[in-house]
Formats: sequence, C-alpha cells, structure tokens
Amino acid sequence: MRRAVCPGSFDPITNGHLDIVARASKLYDVVHVAVMINKSKQGLFTVEERISLIEECTESYGNVVVESFHGLLVDYCKQRDIPAIVKGLRAVSDFDYELQMAQMNNGLSGVETMFIPTNPIYSFLSSSLVKEVATWGGDVSHLVPEPVLRALGEKLRRD
Repeated sequence: MRRAVCPGSFDPITNGHLDIVARASKLYDVVHVAVMINKSKQGLFTVEERISLIEECTESYGNVVVESFHGLLVDYCKQRDIPAIVKGLRAVSDFDYELQMAQMNNGLSGVETMFIPTNPIYSFLSSSLVKEVATWGGDVSHLVPEPVLRALGEKLRRD
C-alpha cells in the first residue's frame, strides 16, 4: 500500500492545502494529513477544530486520514510506516527552505519528500493571510472551503 503524509499546522486549511491533499490522494493509496502541534504558537483554531474541519473538507476523497502529532515528522512517519512526505511549493523561496527540510528528513530516516507545485491560483495563499483578511472583515470565500468559511465567521464573531 502506497502511503504519504501531508504535514502542516492548517490553521485553517485553505483551498491551496486542499489542492495539494487532493492531488496526493490520487497518487497514494492512503494520505495522512498530520496536523503538527507547535506548543510555542497560539493558533486561531484548536487542534481538535482543525482536525474536524480537515476531515469534513476531505471526506469525499475516501483515502485521507487526519491526525495530530507533536514531535519530529520523521518519527510520525516511522511510527506509521510512511515512506513519503508530500509538500506543496508556492514559490522559489518555499523551495529553499523545504529542500533543507527534505534533506534533513531523508538523512534522519530515509523518508523521501515529493514536491508538488501549487496551482498558480493559490500561489499567494497562506493560512496567515486568510486569518488576517478575515479578521479585518475581508472576503475570503474564494480562499477557503465552505466549512472553514463558516468556522472563521463563528470564531471571529466570538473573539
């Protein structure tokens, strides 16, 4: 069985993230979406909320497993016998950083990294930008799936 992981903080998941996960789900039998926990960062959404949103947004793919993980990504891969990491690249600046990470991960564990170029319509998109625009009342409906748009509205009205 061909398995891969798409890691990230996904705070929140965007259409750009979903594009990469959807494309990976066509290449692999099982795609794990690993919501990586960074205790030093305070997210807008809890880890549980992120997992729930990702599960709802990827339900139709049929081969996506969503989990959280705290620690090294290569340990996540080793524990689940996952030989490949899938990462989306938006720009050359992403490649510089991601190449170093890929080489480190391979050196630590032998896990390979596959880079998928982001669809150009999402090349500028990041969770941080979505949160900033939404916080100031901007329209992000074309940047996130409907469940995330609803959750953003609810979260920002409460906070």
